[in-house]
Amino acid sequence: MKVLWLCNIMLPMIAERLHMEASNKEGWLSGLADAVLEHHRENGIALSVAFPVGRSFRTEAERSAANYNKASSKGRGGKENDKKAELQPEGIFKAVFPVKDTELVCYGFPEDVGHAEIYDKSLEESLKRILDDAAPDIVHCFGTEYPHTLAMCRIFPRKDRLLAGLQGLCTLCAKAYYANLPQKVVHFITLRDYLKRDSLVRQKEKFEKRGEMEREVIALAGNITGRTGWDRTFVEQLNSKGRYFHMNEILRPEFYESAWEAQRCIPHSIFLSQGDYPLKGLHYVLEALPRILAEYPDARVYVAGNSLVRCASLKEKLKLSAYGKYLIRLLGQNSLEDRVIFLGRLSAGQMRDRYLASHLYVCPSSLENSPNSLGEAMLLGMPCVSADVGGISSLFTQGRDGILYEGFRMEESGDNDGERNRISGRLSEAVLQMWGSPEKMREYGENAAKHAKATHDRDKNYRRLTEVYRTICGGAEDRAI
Repeated sequence: MKVLWLCNIMLPMIAERLHMEASNKEGWLSGLADAVLEHHRENGIALSVAFPVGRSFRTEAERSAANYNKASSKGRGGKENDKKAELQPEGIFKAVFPVKDTELVCYGFPEDVGHAEIYDKSLEESLKRILDDAAPDIVHCFGTEYPHTLAMCRIFPRKDRLLAGLQGLCTLCAKAYYANLPQKVVHFITLRDYLKRDSLVRQKEKFEKRGEMEREVIALAGNITGRTGWDRTFVEQLNSKGRYFHMNEILRPEFYESAWEAQRCIPHSIFLSQGDYPLKGLHYVLEALPRILAEYPDARVYVAGNSLVRCASLKEKLKLSAYGKYLIRLLGQNSLEDRVIFLGRLSAGQMRDRYLASHLYVCPSSLENSPNSLGEAMLLGMPCVSADVGGISSLFTQGRDGILYEGFRMEESGDNDGERNRISGRLSEAVLQMWGSPEKMREYGENAAKHAKATHDRDKNYRRLTEVYRTICGGAEDRAI
């Protein structure tokens, strides 16, 4: 069975082979690829992977291909290795890597990865060339909200052999994007926003455009994977004839071997996995923090990912976005500058260490389907507090795994300030409730770890993947539905 994966990034395992910088995103895909390749004799899968690369990739790809070919030119016993990396027509990069006793074929194709909201018809020709070369029995697209996924869904003739995996749902994320921000913040434009054409209004419009592509993808695909009751309902509204397969994800390997311990963490420290756009809800936390500090003066918030609040130099001040300026204002008016620490981008190992050093994980997003950051915190056995939005309740049980509080609601009341204050109030209550009962907190963490180990079981989820492939190829009913 020949399977082609269409991913939104170059997998870290491939970047490492090409001596190129690896993305910290989607690290779980490398673990899944490892499992498929390791058990290839059992599953009968010949795997190939395609991924988009930037327009400036050609020069770097030529250098990487030369380095790879030079390093692999001599095989065992001094024999010439005929597995080469090469550039093909249309700027497509192809490489074949030996992995254990099999091989992985990878294809890089040109795409403007910085503008995922723009559909480029030339993608269709690039992907046709890859399809002709790979000749897959199944095409598995990871993520429904990308131009390359839509291009693949349009050109691949066997819709019954096309599998689209849901990640975020841009259609609905667009509706929750502003996350109760004040209207004056929503419509404020900084110099950076003007020059980059990237105001908050435009950011929401980009989600809306990606949502349009996403809806067409779901309507075209004969098979869709999801993980929550929320995303299944969304799919059924768009494609009643497509087959929905429930399939949980494998998380990054760094999170399977460690366990959170209360005595080793920083007391009253809160960890957020990111906060660089409104949907992630950092502003809710900043508004909740004064009440938390009133009871726990040593409380601190640690935020991973891109920092929007750097303004030590004139250059940094000129690069501030409207949302960044709003966050700075919240920090200043409540004297929180020393209470909130922005960590920057972290590797998987650094993320794990920060989880373990924190007293509480909080997911304050206005909308999520099934955030892997929450799954990672649960897997480590951390105490967790989360907004009850989107599909979160499908993987996190209120009152057993931790505390869910009422977060953003799609119904627009028009009272953004009042609703934002209410959500922040419920968030602070949940944090105080969690820290007010150390015994209950430990119980939550233990339950969360058990739940996550079942949800993100590597062997079970790998076998589920191969079962889905066999069902699609064989045309049989899925026993798990």
